[in-house]
Amino acid sequence: MANILKPLIIGGLEVRVPIVQGGMGVQVSTASLASAVANCGGAGTIASVGLAYGIDEEGREFVEASNEALRNEIREAKRLSRGVVGINIMVALSNFEDLARTAAGEHADFIVSGAGLPLKLPEHTEGSSTKLIPIVSSARAADLIIKTWKKRYDRLPDAIVVEGPLAGGHIGFKLADLIGHTEGRLEDMFNDVLKLAGEYEKEYSAHIPVIPAGGIFDGKDMARFLKMGAGGVQMATRFVATFECSVSEKFKAMYLAAKSEDVIIIDSPVGMPARAIKNRFTDRLVSGERVQFYCRYKCLRTCNPATVPYCIAKALGNASQGDIDNAVIFAGSNVSRVNKIVSVKDLMDEIVGEALKELD
Repeated sequence: MANILKPLIIGGLEVRVPIVQGGMGVQVSTASLASAVANCGGAGTIASVGLAYGIDEEGREFVEASNEALRNEIREAKRLSRGVVGINIMVALSNFEDLARTAAGEHADFIVSGAGLPLKLPEHTEGSSTKLIPIVSSARAADLIIKTWKKRYDRLPDAIVVEGPLAGGHIGFKLADLIGHTEGRLEDMFNDVLKLAGEYEKEYSAHIPVIPAGGIFDGKDMARFLKMGAGGVQMATRFVATFECSVSEKFKAMYLAAKSEDVIIIDSPVGMPARAIKNRFTDRLVSGERVQFYCRYKCLRTCNPATVPYCIAKALGNASQGDIDNAVIFAGSNVSRVNKIVSVKDLMDEIVGEALKELD
């Protein structure tokens, strides 16, 4: 791939093409996708959530099965690629600590963590070379994480992902703000975090690249943020529409068929709003129906199976397996612009080419 873009440096780790593929669960961004991105010079990300779903295990066995599934994905990604591959681990997961220790023990290149503030993440990766990247939606959250990590663990984030309100899946904003379009702009959030990171860089002679995410669709978007000072960009939605993404073809077909009016915001048992594609299942949720389920896993700290309207783990697992009518299909705000399935290489070549043209 022809590339004269400045590489993304994460704690001494070089990502030759400054594109981070966002983590997508359940079983959407697995080793096959992450390794393909890494082989093209980007940073691939395996989503740790739900890798063990589909097995009939409970309690301690679920934790062990999740750890084993994550180990297998990391090892498979390393077998398929010598590039940069990291792990996304949601703070809201009940087995967050176990997954973080497993990822570090398997020498994952990085851990990126959101859906809550990963204030104790360094504690679970101590002694490893794994780089740590929090996901935030404000400079205030970034400041709290940096101060906490520095005081408790004498370390700084190796990079920071700033996720804006146009992202797919779980979004770190209030539902009312998203519906009323009063949540603010990614550009402004990015600038605030970039300024904050610069202050800490100066104080501690460190390098903390800031990576915008949420609504970044093409090379023009990428170039705009690189000009603003981004170390790289994170993209997720477009990587679903690739041959290497392991989800069902029915899942991908929903992306190709989606129109702008099909993209909606729903409540999630995670305790955050989420962006998804409208289907029969979301119609049931919007109408107030409670979808009965039996909880095998208790995978979320924030979820009370007796009161939540549906199981988000099962709904997302159904999506990746192709049971579309009983699924929640996460997607970013620009999913209606996806119109074909391509290889990861062709997609990244296209994005890089557009960015270089724009920068030139």
